[in-house]
Amino acid sequence: MKFTNEDFFKGIILFGLNNATYKMGLAQTLLKASRSQQNIIHWGDLAENYFDIYLNRLKGSSMPQQGNPNRLTKMERIVKEYQLGVTSRNEAITKVADTAFEDVVPRFQTIGSDKNIVAEYFYETDTGNKLILKDSLLQLNTEQQDTLESEVNARWCLLEGAFSINQTNFKLANDIREIYLRDGYDRKALTSNIPFLSGYQGNTCFYCGEALGNDIHVDHVLPRQVINHDEIWNLVLAHGDCNLLKSDKVVGKHFIEKLIKRNENIMGSNHPWKAHIHSHLGSTPKRRSSNLQNHYENVKSVLGTYYWGGSESYNPETDPFYKRLITALNNK
Repeated sequence: MKFTNEDFFKGIILFGLNNATYKMGLAQTLLKASRSQQNIIHWGDLAENYFDIYLNRLKGSSMPQQGNPNRLTKMERIVKEYQLGVTSRNEAITKVADTAFEDVVPRFQTIGSDKNIVAEYFYETDTGNKLILKDSLLQLNTEQQDTLESEVNARWCLLEGAFSINQTNFKLANDIREIYLRDGYDRKALTSNIPFLSGYQGNTCFYCGEALGNDIHVDHVLPRQVINHDEIWNLVLAHGDCNLLKSDKVVGKHFIEKLIKRNENIMGSNHPWKAHIHSHLGSTPKRRSSNLQNHYENVKSVLGTYYWGGSESYNPETDPFYKRLITALNNK
């Protein structure tokens, strides 16, 4: 049976594996190029068109763009940063060009999980430079373009509706995320904090309580996807395996209580980092505890029941952290 170019484009939209809405955004970008009969889209133009499509989509009351309640998609984050004045339009477009296409451009031409049916059917990729569009896209007539745009929009709405089911109170969650986006910043290298943090958490993994080895990760207790910063009061050391198990989930309350005590260990020292904790959480132990708890409640409001209580072997009552002299001294 012979299938039309429209059939193949619909196949991508209807039967692609969509954990987010990136394909819908790229589909609209390609259809716009088809209408203007562009046979080449330079990378910067691709990024600008893609950004504008998402900017228009996310105006006003935006719907979630992926199913994981813990994460914003790259495009959601870039658009929100622009809307909040954190980045300029040119900076936002540059971020799109640098970070937003690494998955969607190579995977777009896939139906289901089969990459061979439409491999390079609509475009070829010169990564970082341009897309070379083929006649299969450029020869779509106006009626076909209209039909496909309607199909893309319907599919996009369907995905947003499905994702919102997984995210209770997503409007509240977006409001909370914006609070942290306003004061947030891009991720920094964190490995330099390992020697400093080790002693203040008793030279043990924060999550399992066992001795730290060579595979040490610096982890954000409250997921960076929500709080959008690398402040020391939220950073701990963990085994690589424990960090992977925890991922970007909400931790149990016992880990928040432990984090409060770990921070008081730092505040009891003469290290310059104590000034950062003082600035961000407060001048007294009670105020610092209250503010950290408020951050925890905000994160729970965003992430809902996406919860991790720790490894099965972890028991706060036997955690050596609580038996260290430094903890006893600073948490009386």
